[in-house]
Amino acid sequence: MREDDSARIMAAVRDLGPTIAGRAGEIDGARRVPADLLAQLRAAGVMRMFVPRSHGGAELELRAGQEILEALARVDGSTAWTVMIGAESPQVLALLPRARFDAIYAAGPDVVLAGGSSPQGEALVVEGGYRVTGKWTFASGCEHCDWMIGNCVVMQDGQPSPGAAPGTPELRGMIWPAAAGRVVDSWHALGMRGTGSHDIAVEGQFVPASDSLDLFAGAPSVAGPNFVAPVLHILAHMAAVAVGLAQGALDEVVTLARGGKKRVFARASLAESPVFQIHLGRAEMDVAAARALVRATSEEFWAACVADPAAVPAIVPRLSAMLAWVVETCTRVVDACYRAGGAGAARDASPLQRRFRDMHTLSQHAVAAEGFLGQVGALRLEQPAGFWS
Repeated sequence: MREDDSARIMAAVRDLGPTIAGRAGEIDGARRVPADLLAQLRAAGVMRMFVPRSHGGAELELRAGQEILEALARVDGSTAWTVMIGAESPQVLALLPRARFDAIYAAGPDVVLAGGSSPQGEALVVEGGYRVTGKWTFASGCEHCDWMIGNCVVMQDGQPSPGAAPGTPELRGMIWPAAAGRVVDSWHALGMRGTGSHDIAVEGQFVPASDSLDLFAGAPSVAGPNFVAPVLHILAHMAAVAVGLAQGALDEVVTLARGGKKRVFARASLAESPVFQIHLGRAEMDVAAARALVRATSEEFWAACVADPAAVPAIVPRLSAMLAWVVETCTRVVDACYRAGGAGAARDASPLQRRFRDMHTLSQHAVAAEGFLGQVGALRLEQPAGFWS
């Protein structure tokens, strides 16, 4: 554990908390985190927290990073998500050849990668690499990134190249400098409005073979537990953001109740209402349970990354189900807080309304789908662990 770096970054994040909270409306309205606030976040070290120390980063352990992401989400979901995407960049880029990873980080540790993991592009095999064309959705942070990535179907002689599994095409992630790509202004969403999750596109972009990678089955070129199974680290990070959003909603509704909030036609204030106290107590326990599950599952995953990477595949169903359950539980908490806030919570200026929108937007993410809970159920029944049934 890099305790000094972890404590320093967390302290900087907490110092920035009031500033981020005060600019939440601005972040939503601009549909991105403002450049000056991004600069402060970079200076705090959040974008480099998983970068190897050999490359100028903090190389934090998983739980330390999750605690920082949760603290940010407790203040503002869009800021936390933006930081999460930036902080995960080295874990994806580590799937490149080591020489390319070293070259990309030669200029400094605060490298941000943005793009899409769905195969929404085509990569035509040409001499020395690929010719890439496509458009990818939900590219969070694309307006301030250094590099873009798009997962592609590899094409050769007019046909998809066969993948490792019979009947599937070969997929590879292609990266290119952000200046060579195009941002398509498309991010008009219910929540997480400040993440700048626009579409990105390229047309006929040459990508050297050394700038391509296998997102889901690639072997990392960088040693260390942070670089074992990068996609699974991303699931663990998302769970921490969900817990932070729910905790933030609880903070807001408690502030309302302590301030004397009384619903129209109610006999008692929220703070004096036994019914509200029950709902609040249930919500508190739900968040505590979600946080505890995130911690326990993440610690199991991290221990495998440290000591026995071969054990990681067996943890995948539980890690995926953990995220689905945590998001489902945290959404329930945020909904309860929003209802308790009364009519005022429906206003755009209400932090509860923003958290309600952010949480429901996060809950729509493909990797948080309830179908992943079925994997654990299937294993319990000694049945094949498929996704949908």
